Amino acid sequence: MKYLSLIFALFTLSFSATAQFGDLINKAKTVIGGEQLDISAGLKEALNLGVKEAVTSLSAKDGYYDSPYRILVPEDAQKVIDKVKLVPGFQGVEEDLIRKMNEAAELTAQKATPIFVGAIKNMTIKDGKDILMGKDDAATRYLERTTRTSLYEAFMPVIRESLDEVNARSYWKTVVDAYNKIPFTKDMNPELDDHVNNAGLDGLFRLIEKKEGGIRNDVAQRTSPLLKDVFGQQDN
Repeated sequence: MKYLSLIFALFTLSFSATAQFGDLINKAKTVIGGEQLDISAGLKEALNLGVKEAVTSLSAKDGYYDSPYRILVPEDAQKVIDKVKLVPGFQGVEEDLIRKMNEAAELTAQKATPIFVGAIKNMTIKDGKDILMGKDDAATRYLERTTRTSLYEAFMPVIRESLDEVNARSYWKTVVDAYNKIPFTKDMNPELDDHVNNAGLDGLFRLIEKKEGGIRNDVAQRTSPLLKDVFGQQDN
């Protein structure tokens, strides 16, 4: 009887220990899951801040033009300009064109937010973990990888409309026509649309990258408890 009581006691103790261990495992999983969700939420908040700052800044009047992300003339267009600016009445052609291209990009930038927001919402827990422990621009590169094609396609008709709104394409046609009348030059008609689209997107992502770097490396830019908690993990 004593042996049976001892076996029963050992079995009960073993079952209790196993149950407690199982509870600890479940609690650990819950904590880990919660931490991952916080990471994802923190990165989404950081990206939303970066997007908001970039779009607000670059879509303002002279947002591109007065920034380090100013859009300059493409290489092929520069060849045209170098010749045409020697023609009377076209001395200021380069500056005029630069201003018009940047105005078009500024009008277009404000259209980016819904596409960015969609990509940010679709960020997975695994994406969040990989991004947090990645390079200083990992979140921006995720955003660029998941939105650039969509942004380019959505921007193109808006770019054309915006270029027309500031008379950039009609102005450029006048410049190209003048160039093609110059003796011994090969006829050219480099398009502005693709160049302004890609250069505008480059500036947008560079500004988001700058914001991301600030949040990662400057505690003062972690402006919410969530940002402080999440990005504090990468400091450890």
